[in-house]
Amino acid sequence: MVESSRYADLIRRLVNVADDRLGAVALSATDEFFAPAARMLQASEPEWRAGVYDAHGKWMDGWETRRRRDQGYDHCVVRLAGPCALALLEINTRYFTGNYPPFASVQAARVATEPDAATQWTDLLPSSPLKGDARNFFELQSMGTWTHLKLNLHPDGGVARLRAYGTLQRDWSGAMGEETVDLAAALNGGRAMACSDEHYGAMGNLLLPGRGASMADGWETRRRREPGFDWVIVRLGTTGRIRYVEIDTAHFKGNYPHQISMHAANLRQSLYWPVLLEPERLEADSVVQFRSQVRDLGCVSHVRVNMHPDGGLSRVRLFGQPEHGGG
Repeated sequence: MVESSRYADLIRRLVNVADDRLGAVALSATDEFFAPAARMLQASEPEWRAGVYDAHGKWMDGWETRRRRDQGYDHCVVRLAGPCALALLEINTRYFTGNYPPFASVQAARVATEPDAATQWTDLLPSSPLKGDARNFFELQSMGTWTHLKLNLHPDGGVARLRAYGTLQRDWSGAMGEETVDLAAALNGGRAMACSDEHYGAMGNLLLPGRGASMADGWETRRRREPGFDWVIVRLGTTGRIRYVEIDTAHFKGNYPHQISMHAANLRQSLYWPVLLEPERLEADSVVQFRSQVRDLGCVSHVRVNMHPDGGLSRVRLFGQPEHGGG
């Protein structure tokens, strides 16, 4: 187990593949008496509702099982957002104090459909102690690619959030001849690697599917009081030729950027970042596409998105063709 601050930068650059916004689903659980397993996959921070009870007891923001009276243990099977490599697990027991599991273990599998009785599970995390009301982090050494996780509670209790940080591994081998795809999408392996500021919203939100649910579901910087502009660097899911760009400022009205521009590079071949898109005006709470304005730079691996001077974006889409079916 490690302290959360030690891995803060790693978490920012990886994708939580157990995020329900990306399509992760709790498929089954041995017991959900006090709270459903689906709550465990929410992107929001756990909340406490003082004095709120339902028919089963205290309302808890997470997955909570009843007290076991036998020798077994509870478990939940989660389908991740897609095939992925994993680097770090977070088992968050926020607000679970006298009812958290003292130990937990995690297993993983890679299957084409859904796990069944014949599925072979691989141990990712051996039975490990948890702290109550805490973010429990566990570094992984696995080199495999996984589609499902099984979280085991020893013997029972509650978990507020399960987060599995890693990288999605799309198979690009059949992508040649496809129509343009969003090379930056998180589900296609895109990742936000670094940014100038994320005071109000995380940079990784830019690459999520769908439109943002609110301003909190986007990337927003503080108000700049000095010269310059804010930026974010995106690593594409695979190298490719960008044909057009789509910027969504959903919910950003009095705080959207005045202009957007982009630079791009193929860092396998060059350290130079030529201009992909000259500064262009944006609109409040709307989707704007740039087609003829986008320069053909050949295949690139990274894009730097610049907001002039600051503000918030909901989504960034970089549509193009993958190079040689991926790479």
